[in-house]
Amino acid sequence: MVFLAHLVLILLATTLAGHYCGRIGLPVVLGQLLVGVIIGPAVLGLVSGTNFIHDMSELGVIILMFLAGLESDLTLLRRYFIPSALVAIMGILVPALSSTAVALAFGLSTMESIFIGVLFAATSVSISVAVMKELGVLSGKGGSTILGAAVIDDVVAVILLSVLVSVIGHSKESIVSLGLTLVVQLSYFIGIFFVVRYVAPLLAHLGKQLFLPVGSTLLAMILCFGMAYIADLAGLSAVIGAFFAGIAIGQTSVRHEVNHSVESIGYAIFIPVFFVSIGLNMRFDGISSQIGLLVVMSIVAVLSKFLGAGYGAKLAKFSKGESSFVGAGMISRGEMALIVAQVGYQSKLIQSDTYSALVMVVIITTLVAPFILKVTAQHLPKE
Repeated sequence: MVFLAHLVLILLATTLAGHYCGRIGLPVVLGQLLVGVIIGPAVLGLVSGTNFIHDMSELGVIILMFLAGLESDLTLLRRYFIPSALVAIMGILVPALSSTAVALAFGLSTMESIFIGVLFAATSVSISVAVMKELGVLSGKGGSTILGAAVIDDVVAVILLSVLVSVIGHSKESIVSLGLTLVVQLSYFIGIFFVVRYVAPLLAHLGKQLFLPVGSTLLAMILCFGMAYIADLAGLSAVIGAFFAGIAIGQTSVRHEVNHSVESIGYAIFIPVFFVSIGLNMRFDGISSQIGLLVVMSIVAVLSKFLGAGYGAKLAKFSKGESSFVGAGMISRGEMALIVAQVGYQSKLIQSDTYSALVMVVIITTLVAPFILKVTAQHLPKE
């Protein structure tokens, strides 16, 4: 029952860290991320990334993005689709090109450098979602743009990674497989329309008929986990499925009931474990030989996403404050980049020492993102 001891330690440490971060005006999530670094292999070594922690963290990020979908305004998401697309495009191009250039400058091979460009084109807004919920700006103009851009960013990053792996394969089968994957992913997004229009309202109605105290919430979570699982089967990120499941339930009459039930259990157990799990990935072994790449790439990773995504918002006629906020919301690479890095390492696209340095860079961007986001949020115009 060691997993229970680990869970107690994580919940106790994140509660204290979150409380004191809140008292001194820092984002609560920053304290939870640092807990993962401190109690993980990088410092104290009290907790490691076991299968239990991994599974709990997967549930945590799925629940977090489901809640983000629940609180999102579908009208705003539609209204800011074009700005979201501009933010996503610039937030992909600038980091991809600059990261590739840095990797080449450090003498890495062309293939490794291109992969690193794809890696840092990725965005994970699960951290930003937590901060925006804390600040009460998730459903505003900037929050809606960040969420929309993140979905586009995730899809493009998955496609780019699939193309890169297929090119390495050089086989006709891999190219056919890539084409089939794209068709499946397109079908998934078409299916989302039917879920929002027909399936979610039906489940909401059935939930009210069940002789259970949380019938509506149970059916909502079945939809959430089901859509997340199918998204994963389609080669997409599971969080995309969870996010759209949240949007679907958010259009029904059980929205507030489900939000209250899921938020309580999510923030009490699963979501803190997710934040800690990111910090657990940090390692200092063998970093000394890659310190130059680590420092430069960290700076470039943060600035390129901030400036690239921010410029995309500027092109969409956002104010300076709004553009900075959107850019800050796209900085975090989080679990999405860690997954991409792992796939690249397993596909032999990068060497082991480079992989360790890249994971460190991902963790660093994830740690600084909440702080930058909170600072820029203070300059948002009143809506």
